[in-house]
Amino acid sequence: MTIGDHLHELYRLPAHAFPGPGTPVARLPEPDSVAWRVSADVYDSDESWTAAFARFCETVDTTRVRALIVGAWEEAYDSDPSDVVEALLAARDRLPALRALFLGDMVMEECEISWINQTDVAPLLAGFPALEEFGVRGGSGLGFTAVRHAALRRLVVETGGLPASVVRGIGASDLPALEHLDLWLGTPDYGGDSEAADLEPILSGARLPRLRHLALRNSEIQDAVAAAVAAAPVVARLEVLDLSMGVLTDEGAGALLSGQPLTHLKKLDLHHHYLSKALEEQVRQALEPAGVEVDLDRDDAEEETEEDGTVWRYVSVGE
Repeated sequence: MTIGDHLHELYRLPAHAFPGPGTPVARLPEPDSVAWRVSADVYDSDESWTAAFARFCETVDTTRVRALIVGAWEEAYDSDPSDVVEALLAARDRLPALRALFLGDMVMEECEISWINQTDVAPLLAGFPALEEFGVRGGSGLGFTAVRHAALRRLVVETGGLPASVVRGIGASDLPALEHLDLWLGTPDYGGDSEAADLEPILSGARLPRLRHLALRNSEIQDAVAAAVAAAPVVARLEVLDLSMGVLTDEGAGALLSGQPLTHLKKLDLHHHYLSKALEEQVRQALEPAGVEVDLDRDDAEEETEEDGTVWRYVSVGE
């Protein structure tokens, strides 16, 4: 699976694309009623992203904007968004109401997820201390220097390969208000070089006192992640545990069931998995009678077996 749709909403507001250059500007929505998507063309762009953002700031009352989606920037497959970050930080005084920001909302026709060039995104969190939601797509060149952010409630990092340095940076950050953490760990083929041990600061929950939704998904090492989660202190306070989209087999699911009780959860999401029917049934019998919603949809998880017996299994989103 690849990314085929742009974000439909952000901060519970419907996404609305700011018109491109030369497009007649019809009556625009109220500035605080939508999540504004500002984009440029990845290929042969007639306008840079920073120029589009400048038009946006001239056209829309940015003092009322609550959610902003950074879409494609020119040559995203070859250029990182340093200029985008610089432009956003330069405009922070013009965005006093901004509470949600997503960087890199691109679909596969624009740039495959693992080809999106990124940069250190921690300066955006430092520059917007009132942000409540932050998301980023693309792991190539992605950085996340440890930060303290008192307001952030939701953090989403979507990649086909999440660098271990980013995992460790997030784990070292003080995020006392964070309720929702979603990390797509990916595969080594696309830079996902983290190990289960890198997740320990997150799984301890020491810096995440309000975490209720934890997603560690899309991972080639999903079994090792599940085994680490099985004994993780943070799990006791979770409402939703999401280990979906990865290469989860009977080994990982068995470790999860053999660990601490999960019957307090509202939902366990394991969709896109490689479990046997017997293990699927064990998971259901262990949790559904307690009222836990269990997602065991296999989605597009299909094994490939070579003549020599080698079995290939894949994460949901790679390239």
